[in-house]
Amino acid sequence: MTAPAGEKRMTVIQATFIGVGSMVGAGIFALLGAAGAVAGPAVWVSFLFAGAIAGLQGYSFAKLGATYPSGGGMLTFLSRGLGEGHLTGIGSWLFFTAGSIVVAMIASTFGSYASSVVADDDVFWAKVLAVGLVLVMTGLNTVGPAAVARVQSVIVIVVLGILVVFAAVTIATWNPALLAPSGYPPLQEIVASVALTFFAFLGFGVITFTAKDLPNPSRQLPKAIYLAIAIATTIYVAVSLGVFGTLTAEQVVDYGSTALAEAAKPVLGQAGYVLMVITALFSTTGAVNAGLYPSIGMTAHLASVGQFPPVFGRSVGRFPVGLLVMAGLAITLVIGFDVNKIASIGSAVALLVFSAVTVAHFRLFRVTGANIVVLVVALIVTLGTFVVFCTTTLAAEPSSALALVGIIALSIIIDLVWKARARRSAAEKNT
Repeated sequence: MTAPAGEKRMTVIQATFIGVGSMVGAGIFALLGAAGAVAGPAVWVSFLFAGAIAGLQGYSFAKLGATYPSGGGMLTFLSRGLGEGHLTGIGSWLFFTAGSIVVAMIASTFGSYASSVVADDDVFWAKVLAVGLVLVMTGLNTVGPAAVARVQSVIVIVVLGILVVFAAVTIATWNPALLAPSGYPPLQEIVASVALTFFAFLGFGVITFTAKDLPNPSRQLPKAIYLAIAIATTIYVAVSLGVFGTLTAEQVVDYGSTALAEAAKPVLGQAGYVLMVITALFSTTGAVNAGLYPSIGMTAHLASVGQFPPVFGRSVGRFPVGLLVMAGLAITLVIGFDVNKIASIGSAVALLVFSAVTVAHFRLFRVTGANIVVLVVALIVTLGTFVVFCTTTLAAEPSSALALVGIIALSIIIDLVWKARARRSAAEKNT
């Protein structure tokens, strides 16, 4: 499984930072206000629960990744356990769609912050800047994994350093009364918010696609996954404690994506606000970079095994088609939709895909050496979170429920149509 020396260009830390960069950009700056609307001051508990689910899924992914390292990442795990049939195909299209939603949402957050600095919060310029970021990061991803890893490492080091200082300062001066359990919503609502905060951990799945760029993926991939989840969970819990210990839940919801910057004001003044805005720009830039990264290896692998049309394995000049399609879909979402309203859909789709990977692992655990009890618990909590999310959040948001059904239906239709066409083409060649 190890390629000859010189062919691989990524270290464990760089692979970790690919995941951390993807997670932190989505979790802190894009979701804190939305999560606060559901869980109130108990958002830190929601992040802790989501981190535990990510840890269980991370265990499964690490065992699978050590056994089946591939540029196809977690989608390789699906095909190994479930074969190359419709379930794997539908799951692959779902994951590709969820990845586009993640990129679009984070790019929109970048646009909001950037427009507040240069365009007085103008909505048009927010979209222009968001689209510009997607285009720039698409270009970076064509340079190669080494460039992606180096840029990501710099961004993540800067962002983590500032967030650690922010958490330490705000926690040192917080108002404990704002975090009193008496102000927490019912447990069911906290659990429902986990489906949203789990969106903040989707980046650990991106790490599985770094296998093609690691010298020894069977040993290095699990380390990168565990380290990324641990770092992200610690940052999320610490920062959410600092924010909700400084601002009321209502203020956090009102401020939305700028809540961190506002929480820095009472302690650090206007300079703190500016610093957090800069951090948000760095963080969301890294998250878009990391979100686009798997599209190249993933779609090339899926095209090679017949799950995606062969065009996804080709390039237009220096631009792989899979990267162009994901970037194009993300840009379409940025321009045509209020992406924050469909953010939860990305999380719901990911919960389904991750559950499918765990089901596939049931058929492989004797090969991977995984503990079947851990896998069962991982599946129960992941599906349980999805069910609670559907019966609470989606029940109150019919448009989001329709969007989820539409995405699933579209993935099924695309897979059925493509597979039928491929079978007809193969039959014609044989006659």
